Amino acid sequence: MAPASRRGDRGAVALFLDMQVAERGAAGNTVEAYRRDLDDYVGFLAGRGRVAALADTDDIRAFLAELSDRGLKPSTVARRLSAIRQLHRFLYAEGLAGGDPAAVLEGPRRGRGLPKVLSVAQVDTLLETAHAAAAGVGVGGASQLRAARLAALIETLYATGLRISELVALPASAARAAEALVVRGKGGKERLVPLTEAAKRAMAHYRMLHRQAGIAAGEGRWLFPSFGDSGHLTRQHVARELKALAAAAGLDHRLVSPHVLRHAFASHLLQNGADLRTVQTLLGHADISTTQIYTHVLDERLAAMVRDLHPLAED
Repeated sequence: MAPASRRGDRGAVALFLDMQVAERGAAGNTVEAYRRDLDDYVGFLAGRGRVAALADTDDIRAFLAELSDRGLKPSTVARRLSAIRQLHRFLYAEGLAGGDPAAVLEGPRRGRGLPKVLSVAQVDTLLETAHAAAAGVGVGGASQLRAARLAALIETLYATGLRISELVALPASAARAAEALVVRGKGGKERLVPLTEAAKRAMAHYRMLHRQAGIAAGEGRWLFPSFGDSGHLTRQHVARELKALAAAAGLDHRLVSPHVLRHAFASHLLQNGADLRTVQTLLGHADISTTQIYTHVLDERLAAMVRDLHPLAED
């Protein structure tokens, strides 16, 4: 235990984060989330004159109680506890602590919220508004290129269920794919995602305007480059454009985001007969338990099948 005490909690957290990247392929956003949560925890321990390697279960319980006193949501508290559990498990496994004080703790009870989902009609309205905007602006100008880019982004999001971080990071070479996209997801894992005809048309139209604007099709690194500094679009920029489009389409912009389109992709597939394993593969979920947030869609479909197809359903 002495080595961990001398190294200090900052060093212990750094070692844990290095392990997450090296052994588990954790993405940058995941590492930063762990860092924020664990910095909060070790800061709390320091205020009690404690270090993580010597912390006990009561220290962790006191931290969780403080989080509740701050008014944090159960989901946030559960996420912090998950990070703490993994840190203590790591310290114990590496011989940097004499035990694992988090092993006996249970997380806060919470119901898992259902994802926000747009109806098929709402997605149709959003897409129609995007294409109308692309057709209604001046031909050949930057405004038309921006509108066509947004239409291509939305068509591709809804056609593939990509995370927005995956979509904006697509290379320019992805435009040459005839039927599918090769996507590099979390942990550097690659998966093949089919494209719909509508998505292919929207992407081809956007690339044509891109060429007409004087940018060669093979030039540049990104499929969706920024008009400003060199690089691809940011997730925040796409989210802002999408919310503005939702408002123009008469939808509640608070309910529309790139991630909501990902949920719509999954839910609408399941509603139309896809199985959970297929949706898991398309979404790039490592664990099917993550995909099971959509089981309410399967329950509704099964109930409808019994209602509509069972010979005694009317009795």
